[in-house]
Amino acid sequence: MTQTVEPRSSNGAGTSDDRTELYIGGTWVAPHSTETLEVFSPTTGERVASVPLADEVDVDTAVRTARAAFESGVWSQKPAAERAAVLERVADIIDERAESISALVSSEMGAPPSAVDMLQKLPGTGVLRSYAEAARTYDWTEYRTGLFGTTRITREPVGVVGAITAWNVPLFLVCNKLGAALAAGCSVVLKPAPETPRTANAIAEIFAEAGVPDGVISVIPGGPETGKALVAHPDVDKITFTGSTAAGRQIGAACAESLKRCSLELGGKSAAIVLDDVDINNIPMMVFLGLFNTGQACVAQTRVLVPANRKDEIVAAMIEAAKAMKVGLPSEADSQLGPVISKRQLEKIEGYIAKGKEEGATAALEGGRPEGLDDGYFLTPTIFTDVTNDMTIAQEEIFGPVLSVITYDDVDEAIAIANDSDYGLAGTVWTADVERGIEISEKIRTGTFGINFYAIDPGSPFGGFKNSGIGRECGPEGLEAFIEHKSTMLPMGYQVS
Repeated sequence: MTQTVEPRSSNGAGTSDDRTELYIGGTWVAPHSTETLEVFSPTTGERVASVPLADEVDVDTAVRTARAAFESGVWSQKPAAERAAVLERVADIIDERAESISALVSSEMGAPPSAVDMLQKLPGTGVLRSYAEAARTYDWTEYRTGLFGTTRITREPVGVVGAITAWNVPLFLVCNKLGAALAAGCSVVLKPAPETPRTANAIAEIFAEAGVPDGVISVIPGGPETGKALVAHPDVDKITFTGSTAAGRQIGAACAESLKRCSLELGGKSAAIVLDDVDINNIPMMVFLGLFNTGQACVAQTRVLVPANRKDEIVAAMIEAAKAMKVGLPSEADSQLGPVISKRQLEKIEGYIAKGKEEGATAALEGGRPEGLDDGYFLTPTIFTDVTNDMTIAQEEIFGPVLSVITYDDVDEAIAIANDSDYGLAGTVWTADVERGIEISEKIRTGTFGINFYAIDPGSPFGGFKNSGIGRECGPEGLEAFIEHKSTMLPMGYQVS
């Protein structure tokens, strides 16, 4: 899901969005690094800003600041209800400034502001409020009677958290990472994707404005080397990462070396199982769930499994729905799909389309670069038919507007195809019989699933099976991921008042 952006030296064209300082512990400070990270608009390909690229010394400064704040208890020992109130205030401020925040996110990653509002702002504020509620109702202290008398069980923050996020939904990811860690009482050093550092800086400032004390949050923009320094730092107690499975493996291995806790939210290749009783009017929603965010979503329903006896009808409805999703400039009110993140990603997607044809798939709807949008990285949707599940386009995460239609003869075959993947993040089933859908959901090896719909619910656990990751985010389970459990044996015969 993430890409490496090579740092480039400034072209000398300063803008009001250029930053020369790093946000460390709630204060803008001069970096040790002399390198800059240039931010380019995927809509125009033009440079829009620059920020300092944090080096190993900057990472150390941020981590030490976070450690000092954690040990001081300024946030970690604050009552959970007070931490919850701060998170809710953050959500309120984001709602109040939704228009300007959506415009900022759009300028960095290209999605139309309306899509940012629906797919990032709404779930972002949703998880903040969900974590606030979880913190208020969580059983932070418990007493148990066992073989040797009474044990006092306490739940405590894991410590200093290194959070590494992807570029595809930066507003949501920053809210999700910071919300969970802060609800638990942790301090956080955030490394945003190199494509979207300004969103991270802006949201971090809102957390401080809402009441997060100095020292608790730092932002260290950079590429892989910055991330490696954060993961390797001995004073970081936990890493939470959202990104590619390849990068997740490296991070998991590095964390294992030092027995550092880690949560990994990785890739997906989700299957939408269309049953023979499907309402054809639901097909546009299914197509949307495969193409939203221009296909740049780990939960996108990109493998569409259709019954052979209804293939023609379903494919025709899919093509009609895909054509109706306008690819256009984020500034145009009716645009639904913006550009992909970069020229490199555009060329990668085109390579997958070529590979699909080469392996025998048929482009029932062939995407291309739309006329009049030559400056940015725009691509219209592609729908492949005659796909078999062993093809590259059916097994690898493309992260673009490409759907693969695979036919089946009976439901057992469809379930087998859906499970025949290295991934297990999301999936859906499309049927007129909800009970039948529930029965099928129990046979699919994914962490999340939907019946005639799909969404990441802020109050319910989100995460994957297999190569889609380790751990869960959202809801009480997401809070629990940032907590350590301590058992204190009380003297035999001691009575808890």
